[in-house]
Amino acid sequence: MRRRGTAAVLAALLLGTGCSVTGCEAAGPAPAPAPSARSLPASPSGTGGPVGDGDWPTYHRDNARTGVAPGFPALGTLRRAWTAALDGAVYGQPLLVGDTVYAATEHDTVSALAADTGQVRWSVHLGEPMPGRQLPCGNIDPLGITSTMVYDPATGLVFALAETVGAHHTLFGIDARTGAVKVSRAAEPPRGDPVAHQQRSALTLLGDRVYIAYGGLAGDCANYVGSVVAIPTSGSGPGLAYAVPTSREGGIWTPGGGTVHNGRLLYAVGNGEATSGTYDGSDSVIALDADLKPLDRFAPSTWADDNDGDLDLGSMTAVVVNGYVLIAGKRGIGFTLRTDHFGGIGGQVAQARVCRAFGGAAVDGDTAYVPCPDGVRAVQVDTGGQLHVRWRAAVPAAGSPVLGGGALWVVDYDGGVLYALDPGTGRVRQQLPIGGAPHFASPTLGRGQAYVGTLTGVTAVSAR
Repeated sequence: MRRRGTAAVLAALLLGTGCSVTGCEAAGPAPAPAPSARSLPASPSGTGGPVGDGDWPTYHRDNARTGVAPGFPALGTLRRAWTAALDGAVYGQPLLVGDTVYAATEHDTVSALAADTGQVRWSVHLGEPMPGRQLPCGNIDPLGITSTMVYDPATGLVFALAETVGAHHTLFGIDARTGAVKVSRAAEPPRGDPVAHQQRSALTLLGDRVYIAYGGLAGDCANYVGSVVAIPTSGSGPGLAYAVPTSREGGIWTPGGGTVHNGRLLYAVGNGEATSGTYDGSDSVIALDADLKPLDRFAPSTWADDNDGDLDLGSMTAVVVNGYVLIAGKRGIGFTLRTDHFGGIGGQVAQARVCRAFGGAAVDGDTAYVPCPDGVRAVQVDTGGQLHVRWRAAVPAAGSPVLGGGALWVVDYDGGVLYALDPGTGRVRQQLPIGGAPHFASPTLGRGQAYVGTLTGVTAVSAR
């Protein structure tokens, strides 16, 4: 009887929660900010157009969020190549397309930098960010562009989601070659108060839409509800939205954003309001189709206690490892799920203690490198879906790792150090000071360098 009751609850949760932007109590259109651009002497050369093997056009390079850089040169001696001081902290992972690095700041500025020198090619200021004093809580001040941008090869646009004064959330599409703003479209969360929402999850490009996930501010204050908004890359036509069916919270905030597998968008959802009684759709991994219709869901059997103790799954981006979905969260337990059927409440294939995971993992074959506050874990998923922790890194670098050149790259954001670890053992092969970086910082690999967003701009480290 309990199984049938759980199925009925999940069936109800998987109905009626995808809608148009205007059909989900969306806030009215934001007034379009007036972007201002400045071009500097260096000329862009050939950016825009198709994505190459050496490019990094989205968070962790691909929609599977693997974080693997193919063809990256073998690790040499680390040295600082250049540092670009920008007008604010760079929380999102820098993008690399062709010979240009794209970075966005919390001051709502997007800049194109020469990959070899760091020289600014163009810079566009999209509006004034929200001052911390005008937010109900939070730990980013000012609050501007927090998520990782995405590059669209079909349009040649770099997309960024900016929060501006008045708590307006606007999607901008910027010409990658010139910095000209081609798209400006309100993209407000469909439920709750706009000022209570923070857009930290990486943008996801799927087909001709950009997918934007919303969570709350640090402190879980005020009236926010986790959601995903989809906007056409053309900037015109109807938008879509999905809201987590909880009365409050259920934020989708982990930095990796949506993972795409078999055409479905996978999102990790944080703690919700319910701590007993009827399950409310929070503390979960969900699958949405391209029209944001809910298709599948998993939640731990401990969901009520997770919600009560802020021990939810929403702190790590879900990834697919060796044919299984892998998720771990704040409780420290990792779960594997079947990719074609998540199993509902308590429907995991396997579970094991991994760590309290925060951020995005890197994935190579049957192994995920999971970001943990006390150091990365190498977690193997075998052919039966069982989890095996192979090692813990020798240093407590808590950033989101990536792989390239036979090394695992991870940032100790509080200590201001970039590490290159041995992927087989977790021991330190090399390290280099880079300065303070935002929480969950993740390097971008390409052109023989690692590019890291810092509290003051971008630092490039040569791996040769």
